[in-house]
Amino acid sequence: MWKKIVLITFNIILAVYLVLAMSAFNKPDTEVRCQGVDITIEKSDMPGFLTCDEVKQMLVTDKLSPVGKPLTSINLRQMEEALEAKELIEDAECWTTQEGTVRVNVYQRIPVVRVMNNLGEDYYVDTHGKPMPRTEYSCKLIVCTGFISKPYAEKVLAPLANIINNDEFWKSEITQLNILADGSVELVPRVGDHIAYLGQPKRITKKLERLRKFYLYGLNEAGWNKYSRVSVEYDNQIICKRR
Repeated sequence: MWKKIVLITFNIILAVYLVLAMSAFNKPDTEVRCQGVDITIEKSDMPGFLTCDEVKQMLVTDKLSPVGKPLTSINLRQMEEALEAKELIEDAECWTTQEGTVRVNVYQRIPVVRVMNNLGEDYYVDTHGKPMPRTEYSCKLIVCTGFISKPYAEKVLAPLANIINNDEFWKSEITQLNILADGSVELVPRVGDHIAYLGQPKRITKKLERLRKFYLYGLNEAGWNKYSRVSVEYDNQIICKRR
C-alpha cells in the first residue's frame, strides 16, 4: 500500500509542477517594452494635410506615446480614440508586433474644396461635406466663393467637388466655383476667358458632359476667348454670349 501511496503522491506532485510550468511559460513577458512607433498614413487619390511626424506628436501631446512602455500596459483602444478625435483624422487602427513595435494606420480626412464665402468665412470641406479647419499646409483645391452656407457646402458643394475631382479633364480644367444668391453655380475654367454657367446644381454630370463636348468640338474650332459666358443650364442646348 505504501508504494501505491508514494506513486499517487508523486503523480500529483508531477501534475502540479507541469501545470505551474505551463502557466509560467504562457505568461506574457511584462518586461517587453515598446521599441518604437511605425506610422502609416493611408494614401488617397487626393492630397491631405497630415504627416507621420504630426501623428507621433499628437500621441506625445496626449501623453499616449507608447515608446518605452511595457507592451501589456499600452492601451491601444485609447490611442485609437484619441487620434480619431482629431479634426484631421477620420479613422485610426493600432496594434503591436512581436518585435515590440506599435503600428498605427491613419486614415485622414481629405479636403476637396476650399470655401471663401460672402460672410468672410474661410474653411475646407472634406469628401463627406464636413467642414475642416484651415491649416498651414496648402494643396491644389478648387476654390468656391459666393453665397455658401454650411448646409449648402455639405449637400451641394461636396458632391459637386467629388464629381469634378474624379474626372481628370475637369480636375485640371476647373479652378473656381462661384455660387450666386439663388444657389446656381458658375464655373471658372483654367483655359478660356469665359464663365461657364451650370444653373441650379441638378443633373450636374449631364451638364458637364455637354460642356465638355462643346469645349472639345466647339471652342477648339471657334476659339477659347470668343465668348464671355457659356450656359448649359437647359437640356439639349448651349447658350453663348459673345465677347
